[in-house]
Amino acid sequence: MLQFLQLIASGIAQGCIYGLIALGFVLIYKATETINFAQGDLMMLGGFLGLTGTLALGLPFWAAFAAALVVMLFFGMALERAVLRPLLGQPAFTVVMVTIGIGYLARGLVTMIPEWGTDTHVLPVPYRDEIVSVGGSGVDGGLILSMEHIVIIAVTAALIAGLYLLFKHTKIGIAMQATSQNQLAAFYMGIPVRRINMLVWGISAAVSACAGLLLAPITFVHANMGFIGLKAFPAAVVGGFGSSPGALVGGLIIGVVETLAGFYLPEGFKDIAAYIVVLVMLAVKPNGLFGEKLAKRV
Repeated sequence: MLQFLQLIASGIAQGCIYGLIALGFVLIYKATETINFAQGDLMMLGGFLGLTGTLALGLPFWAAFAAALVVMLFFGMALERAVLRPLLGQPAFTVVMVTIGIGYLARGLVTMIPEWGTDTHVLPVPYRDEIVSVGGSGVDGGLILSMEHIVIIAVTAALIAGLYLLFKHTKIGIAMQATSQNQLAAFYMGIPVRRINMLVWGISAAVSACAGLLLAPITFVHANMGFIGLKAFPAAVVGGFGSSPGALVGGLIIGVVETLAGFYLPEGFKDIAAYIVVLVMLAVKPNGLFGEKLAKRV
């Protein structure tokens, strides 16, 4: 039983990472009806920025963490302004292909930077290899949780609470909600829709960077860590692409299923578990768990 609970805890931590990246997918989709396939690579950039802050600049981990989020916030805004905004009015397929190109470009540029390159880097964190025993010591059979997993869950909860307060109790957050519902109506009400969309891209990039910084102590920092975003996309589908809470729930489902599949099922099932869940969800509930059913007018 304890082994099962530890697997669940590990799956929840992994699911939080998927959920954060999926939340980035959903935020951009709700604001612009565009899927940003560079979301995982933004996560990778966040990990490398944290690495640079701690090793090259000598900042404490949490200071480097905060600095990386701020840098990625402005990077996401600049990306929308310089690359995505000129594509307004173009077919959605064009924008999707551009985001895929941005991902490849980001990975290529990272490998060209001497301090980053193609090597695998260790992000120094103050809680590395620490464990917490719940219900007794490890020898006595207590539930053992790693601090890496606890920090992931705690920071994710704090971030979600902060975003909830932003969207529900600030003028900017309410303007974001109005823009996501109807951009034309929001524009007529005097809301700067373009600036709001730019801010959404910035927040999405910062959220993905947060996921990368939380994941880095477990998987290390490398140029290909952005491919984890391919697991976050199924999480967004499972939760419903129009639902921010659904992104988190979908991420938790994918994380737990993947962890259990890796332990109880034969080798290889862990890598395809997320996509099996997506196929089942599309067959049973195509709009996702929290997705709205849209009726197309003829």
